[in-house]
Amino acid sequence: MRIFITGGTGLIGSALIRTLLQQGHEITVLTRNKIRAMKKLGDKVTLYSTLGALPSLDEYDAVINLAGESMAGKRWTDKQKEKLCNSRWNITRKLTELIQAGDNPPSVFISGSAIGFYGAQDDNVITEAAQPHDEFTFRLCRKWEALAIAADSDHTRVCLLRTGIVLSRKGGMLALLTYPFRLGLGSVLGKGTQYISWIHIQDMIDGIIFLLNTPEARGVFNFTAPNPVTNKRFTNILSSTLYRPQIFRIPAFLVKWFMGESATMLLDGQRAIPQHLTDLHYRFRFEHLDDALSNLMKGKR
Repeated sequence: MRIFITGGTGLIGSALIRTLLQQGHEITVLTRNKIRAMKKLGDKVTLYSTLGALPSLDEYDAVINLAGESMAGKRWTDKQKEKLCNSRWNITRKLTELIQAGDNPPSVFISGSAIGFYGAQDDNVITEAAQPHDEFTFRLCRKWEALAIAADSDHTRVCLLRTGIVLSRKGGMLALLTYPFRLGLGSVLGKGTQYISWIHIQDMIDGIIFLLNTPEARGVFNFTAPNPVTNKRFTNILSSTLYRPQIFRIPAFLVKWFMGESATMLLDGQRAIPQHLTDLHYRFRFEHLDDALSNLMKGKR
């Protein structure tokens, strides 16, 4: 396949590209920094720095849109919220326009989203049919998804990835948590009853490739493992995997004081399950957190 990818230097994108290249696909990546992208992805990919020169995306068989400013690391000020939204909305809108402009558009458009679409859901089990709670992450994801789904047609099927916490040693939440745990400072956050919907990086990559190669795949997909766990359970399993104690609890008010509104990502959980992937008979490599963490701590991913 000839595949056009945005967000190719990120945690998911870079791992995905390595696998796709190994499978013999031709990869083109949109990047703001060609030098950085070349160092990270190698010289087997074609790099574009702008979409402006492209009249359409007809020369590609598939488009995978993973671009977007990180939701973590900065307080959600009004300015930061605008940046989070525009980094997703603008590029998705342009990709859809290019797909619509073609005479022979890509057969599949896979576009990112997040389980933040559902908002805070307590311990309710969430499938793709669940009703969302109206808050910032929902409004961000709703428009993000709407811009992508506009590309759906008889020629192009659109798949939306409502992604949970991606577990990898090379970045993301697990990399941030591992350091304090190794120092014996692992902590339960808030009450600890909030659910974490996680997915191993290998299933993230395998799942995207599964959607690429499954013609009947269309619509919304929760990209989460089948067995979400509470924050307390996650902390206990990570502590056990690293052979480090877990003796602290960080009160919710401290997390909110430090992170502001973005604390919702840690204190308000989603208990999401991948119903649509399961219906299509995708088989997860890592269904349970203890197996996933054991694999990752051995340095596999």
